[in-house]
Amino acid sequence: MTGPPPARPGTKHEGENESEGRAGDDADVITQSLDEPELFAGLYDRHAPDIHRYAARRLGEGAADDITAETFLIAFRTRDRYDTAHRLARPWLYGIAANLIGKHRRTEVRALKALARTGHDPVAASWSDRSDDRLAVQAPLAGALASLSPGDRHVLLLVAWADLGYQEVADALRIPLGTVRSRLNRARRKVREALNTDPAFTSAEQELTPSWTK
Repeated sequence: MTGPPPARPGTKHEGENESEGRAGDDADVITQSLDEPELFAGLYDRHAPDIHRYAARRLGEGAADDITAETFLIAFRTRDRYDTAHRLARPWLYGIAANLIGKHRRTEVRALKALARTGHDPVAASWSDRSDDRLAVQAPLAGALASLSPGDRHVLLLVAWADLGYQEVADALRIPLGTVRSRLNRARRKVREALNTDPAFTSAEQELTPSWTK
């Protein structure tokens, strides 16, 4: 086996919502795959759908296929360096995906600015998945996201769209926890100002779960 299995976006691994109970599995799968590479497919099955959805919301469906495939190819090739103290691989995988998405930041910002200006953009159309069409009409929000620095936008969307906790974001981006908090607070402030009001952004202690992330 020279790489991970082919991308299967849209599939849902059985028991996917039981991640807490399966938290120790990822590190074991990665370790075992060093001797039995085909076992790495289990990691793909478990996490690829979420990585694909996240990439699609950032860059559109077309780019999401490539981002997902490359994320798992990089993960497979570098799995011997994975820190097995981290039993759940989600932050590691999202970190790889975030780095790849960062290479397309001009595409993302261009799409956000187009959405802010016209209320529609072909890339942003992918955000309508699972009732996210509410986002497509929030031009002020798109403008706010476009105005964020790449680092602030990564932190905000990893919390809001990938549902990662603060420490998981810190692990994913390899930055201090305090940096996550400061970037998130700064991003929240800009988005709150753009939307005028949103109670989900008012407390620094709350996880970022505004209505447009549902």
